[in-house]
Amino acid sequence: MLLARFPEESKTFIGIDDTIEPHDQSQFEDLLHRLNPPGLPPYKVTLNQNCPIILLRNLNLCDGLCNGTRLTCCDFKTHVVSANISVGDFKNTHLFIPKIPLLSSQDEKMHIPFKRTQFPVRVFFAMTINKEQGQTLDFVGVYLREPVFSHGQGDHYTDNIVYNEIIQKATL
Repeated sequence: MLLARFPEESKTFIGIDDTIEPHDQSQFEDLLHRLNPPGLPPYKVTLNQNCPIILLRNLNLCDGLCNGTRLTCCDFKTHVVSANISVGDFKNTHLFIPKIPLLSSQDEKMHIPFKRTQFPVRVFFAMTINKEQGQTLDFVGVYLREPVFSHGQGDHYTDNIVYNEIIQKATL
């Protein structure tokens, strides 16, 4: 829905899923396209010029291409995405991200190990707490539309509590 608001036309890139055991390919191919295991890009990645994307794999740590790097998509071709790093020490660094083969994790409850060849990126407009670990933020805003407590543990409002001691230590 958000990508539709970008003025440029979006493009969808289809990945290639291959089972590790060749004799399983025809039997499980449709199932693999629907799987979306953590750490792997989706089978279909829709990109738009200037859309925010996040890198899902360490590609080149020396150039700032590590898991969780926030990027802005500049352009895309069939086998490569052109992007700029959005934040951090490598901000505004222009780079190219190729389609690469990625293996599903062995420790998952995945009965069918497979390889997905796709851009190692995902469109993102917000980050989860797990992905945000290790990121440096200047400001954080939390919008609580509904009470965050359940089962009668809180009232129908959430207090905005500010600890001045923490703010003072942060400004030193």
